[in-house]
Amino acid sequence: MAASFTNWRKSQRSLSQGHCVEVGRLPELVGIRDSKNPDGGTLAVTRSTFGTLLASIKADRLR
Repeated sequence: MAASFTNWRKSQRSLSQGHCVEVGRLPELVGIRDSKNPDGGTLAVTRSTFGTLLASIKADRLR
């Protein structure tokens, strides 16, 4: 399924640290994968679930 996702990108904040994930997209799904191992597997979630995940991460960073 990973080959179906397009426009893989990683955070600009990751710089050269190497500890990052990439996200790709399909019309109704978001793919999440390890940038160091792009062929190692992809977690696919709905756009709604991905939005909830991002909101949770941002809330944790503010604590």
